[in-house]
Amino acid sequence: MSKKTSILLAEDEPALGQIIKESLETRDFEVYLFENGEKALQGYHENQPELLVLDVMMPKKDGFTLAKEIRAIDDHIPIIFLTAKSQTQDVVEGFSIGGNDYLKKPFSMEELIVRIQNLLNRKHVQSNSKILSVGQYTFDFPKQLLQFGDNEPMQLTHREAHLLFHLINNKNQVLDRSLILNKLWGNDDFFSGRSMDVFITKLRKKLNRDEHIQILNVRGFGYKLIC
Repeated sequence: MSKKTSILLAEDEPALGQIIKESLETRDFEVYLFENGEKALQGYHENQPELLVLDVMMPKKDGFTLAKEIRAIDDHIPIIFLTAKSQTQDVVEGFSIGGNDYLKKPFSMEELIVRIQNLLNRKHVQSNSKILSVGQYTFDFPKQLLQFGDNEPMQLTHREAHLLFHLINNKNQVLDRSLILNKLWGNDDFFSGRSMDVFITKLRKKLNRDEHIQILNVRGFGYKLIC
């Protein structure tokens, strides 16, 4: 059974939000619906969706502000804006802060679904190139698989995979602790820091077959993957 693609939908009009949610679910998407930007941001951290559909005009936190905050910690997730606005400057702002597409209300569900599929297909093509090597390991980031030599691949969790991805991309350099905490955990408080330490320990165990690989704790700064 294939895993459903997860979508976070932020829409403050209850009736419209429910229509979009149900329509996407009939297309076999998993949809997390939130009625304002604050709840949507929390839902993003809790559910780690694969695509965002954000209404621009929302209470507590508007769609543009929400997108800016998510873009600061996630460079790759596709974002579609829904809006009643049609001014050129609004469209420009949406794209300038990291939006991938823009749909003006009212719109047809078929048009939204086509745009979602196009962004997911583009993301899939881009992610397929992210096969990384570290020592005697091969790391398939999109599939979250870590393989030592010809042995059976190990399935990583979402956070393990993203943490390892950043460590490998900064190999032999210090990975800033605060930066990665904000990017993957959403904050750099004490409890998030302890959680990351646990994930680092798990990665060390999974990489211990290659004696030339180490993840060092650089006190006061962060971690360094040495290979």
